[in-house]
This record gives sequence, C-alpha cells and structure tokens, in this order.
Amino acid sequence: MRLTGRFAERRSTLTGDLATWRKLLRMGTTHIDLFNLAEQRLAWADRRQAVLAQNVANANTPGYKPHDLRAFADMLGGTNAVEPVRTQPNHLSGTAGGGAPGEIVDRAHTQSPDSNGVTLDEQLLKVADTATTHQLVTTIYKTYLGMFGTALGRGATG
Repeated sequence: MRLTGRFAERRSTLTGDLATWRKLLRMGTTHIDLFNLAEQRLAWADRRQAVLAQNVANANTPGYKPHDLRAFADMLGGTNAVEPVRTQPNHLSGTAGGGAPGEIVDRAHTQSPDSNGVTLDEQLLKVADTATTHQLVTTIYKTYLGMFGTALGRGATG
C-alpha cells in the first residue's frame, strides 16, 4: 500500500525521528556538550579543592603565599592559551609562575608577622563555595541524565 499526501509526510517525519533516536542511542552520553561541560567543571572543582586544601595545610608555614585557580569561565574562554614570547634580546622574559596551568598566587592579602598570607576564614569560605559548586554540578548532571533516560524510554535513573 502506497501512502500519499499528509500520511506520506507524517511517515517520513516519524522515520526521521526514529533515525535521530537511533543515532542518539549509538552516540551515548560522551558526545553531548552538557556532559562534557559538567565533567570539565567537576575537574576544575576537584583541582581547586586540592589547591585550597594545600593552602589550609600551609596556614602556619612562614612565607607561604596562598594559591587559587582562575575562574572557571576564564578557563573555558582559553585566556591561558597565550603566553608572552621574548622576540628581542633586550625584551624582558615572561613573568608566568611555575604553578599549574590556571593557578594564580594570591598576593593581595595582608600577611602575618611570619610573612604567611593564608587567612583561614577566607580559605574555608572558598572550600565551602567549591563544595557547593561540586554538589550543584553533580545534581544538574544527574537530572539531565535522568531526563535523557526518560526521553529514551528507560525511565529516570538515580
């Protein structure tokens, strides 16, 4: 039986939708930008938590300067991709520190008599903020994964 008119059009639309769903099933969750963004944000939060833990651990170390990571939005924008290059012998060399990419040294704080710049209440506030960010991203990830599963007919996961 040959379909004509509206019915043929509707059948091609449904066939196209089915092909799209089959493609999504083959793709898995690794090719979806939201999942990649969530993974990047979680990795950033983990790195920041490690840097802040190091700051807290060195709160009594004389001369220690606290570190932090650049904002996540700056990390996404690729602001760290360009580094100064010495093109002439009389140019000054770059001043980039030897830390991890995206890590900055916080020199703006007042220092204690032993030249330590770590203020515990500021560091613990940053730790709490990072933990909240981690929890938010994890919740969004789980919610999106549940919606994705529901859309594929598997029901909510988690």
